[in-house]
Amino acid sequence: MQQVAISQKSVVLAYLKLLRPSQWAKNLFIFIPLFFEGHFFELELLLKLGVAFVSFSAVCSAIYVLNDYRDIEADQAHPTKCERPLASGEVSKGAGLVLMSLLALVGLGVGLLLNVWFFLILLMYVGINIGYSFGLKHIGILDIFLIASGFLLRTVSGGIVADVPVSQWLIIMIFLLALFLAIAKRRDDVVLGASSGVLIRKSVKNYNLEFINACMTMIAGIIVVAYLMYTISDEVVMRLGEHLVYTSVFVIAGLMRYLQITLVEKNSGSPTKLLYKDSFIQITLVGWILSFFWLIYLG
Repeated sequence: MQQVAISQKSVVLAYLKLLRPSQWAKNLFIFIPLFFEGHFFELELLLKLGVAFVSFSAVCSAIYVLNDYRDIEADQAHPTKCERPLASGEVSKGAGLVLMSLLALVGLGVGLLLNVWFFLILLMYVGINIGYSFGLKHIGILDIFLIASGFLLRTVSGGIVADVPVSQWLIIMIFLLALFLAIAKRRDDVVLGASSGVLIRKSVKNYNLEFINACMTMIAGIIVVAYLMYTISDEVVMRLGEHLVYTSVFVIAGLMRYLQITLVEKNSGSPTKLLYKDSFIQITLVGWILSFFWLIYLG
């Protein structure tokens, strides 16, 4: 009986791992427009965004299952992705497809009930990711832009559900940050491919370390300049005051730390995993959030 219980537990853990719940942190971007508009403590709006978060998470997990199904052979050659449930055989292909279908139906169904425009954004997200899984991810540069678009869609969908405006500055900053993280992730694939001698992704052949390092440095510089311009823009100064510019310290420090992890420690990997384990990045993120909270809600 004990062995049966252990076996059942391992199966449940395998299915849970297939959903990649750690990646759901990306869907917190849905809450960003509400936070910046100063309505973060309105319970009704928070509940709506909570439902949107669940809906987006279900759809994202369905996409992750699809990606794992499509990448079984490539993941089996990867030093860490070979442990994923489909690649390792812990979950069968058929069971994975059934789970993917259920997640997609639940996510899209909840999204349709919540807001029609939110549902359309979900469909757009699904369409982009299906195209990504079925070949677009093998096209260099385009693959990075498609990854970044997902964060942008999350942010815009949050504004739609909460019925708050999403400023052009916010769209620019989110897209630039997502682009930076996507490039850093692709760098990890290049490094792994070079060390193992195995082509991790077909798109990796379109990159090398010199090109990716230059892109990361360029995007990081653009992010800093764009953020500084945002903090001193007339509209922002009138709404939040002239002290917002000092929050750029957290942005610069966070970017420098990420570059240090990527270029010096050569340990870029998943941005979500870095967020969970790197205390320096956690401190800069919390400091940045608290400073904005003070200016928007207490200042």
